[in-house]
Amino acid sequence: MNKIELIELTSENIQANGCYCLRSKQKSTGYQAKKAWLMDQFGQGLKYIQLMENDKLAGFIEYTPIEHSSRVVYGENYYIIHCLWVNITGKGYATQLIEKVIQDAKDHKKNGVIVVTNPTTSWTPSKEVFLKNDFTELEYAPYGFELLVYKINEAANPYFPNDWEERLTRHNNQLTILRTAQCPYIDIAIDNVIEAASKLQIKAEIHHLQTREDLLKLSPTPYGVYGVIFKNQLVAYHRLTVHSAMKRIKEFI
Repeated sequence: MNKIELIELTSENIQANGCYCLRSKQKSTGYQAKKAWLMDQFGQGLKYIQLMENDKLAGFIEYTPIEHSSRVVYGENYYIIHCLWVNITGKGYATQLIEKVIQDAKDHKKNGVIVVTNPTTSWTPSKEVFLKNDFTELEYAPYGFELLVYKINEAANPYFPNDWEERLTRHNNQLTILRTAQCPYIDIAIDNVIEAASKLQIKAEIHHLQTREDLLKLSPTPYGVYGVIFKNQLVAYHRLTVHSAMKRIKEFI
């Protein structure tokens, strides 16, 4: 019989337990930045829950209060799920992790739990498991983004902003990379775009979104943690290979 255990990552055990993404490259800039970011965010209410199967990592979920979230969603007194991963589907592990978030939200008298999904990419969770756990689809944004919520009470619904096109026009036609520290793969994504731009003799500017206010104002998609804009067009909101980045940038030259 499998032994299943939920472990909350903390500043005390993060060195021993580690986080999932880029775990095979723990000396990399991205992994170290993620670890430092987590340690800072623990103090802001972020939770990183690992699901262990027979003492081996089988899944995790990361969530945080909306006021400290890396997703471009407006609302009050909600939790937002950033990431959800399980190694094998069909065992109920994703549901177990989601139920943990919902119970935590109830214990802390939150209005509910939010998640941003997108069926066109693996960089956001899949909505199907959330729909199975009584989440409701609320709104949609460009590029396939969906806003789902699990309501605990009758509070006002969360919502997306509606100025996505305007956000693309604020960078003077320059190749602009907007980034945060929430995802450890962002450094790799940025390196690939910079290399692609260099091959095309285009200068790329990097803009660090240091605050949630910056993110809510400037991010070109609800994903929030990363975006590449060129000539008022969205180049990418997730990691591309150098070849794919070159091909995408060329579309707007």
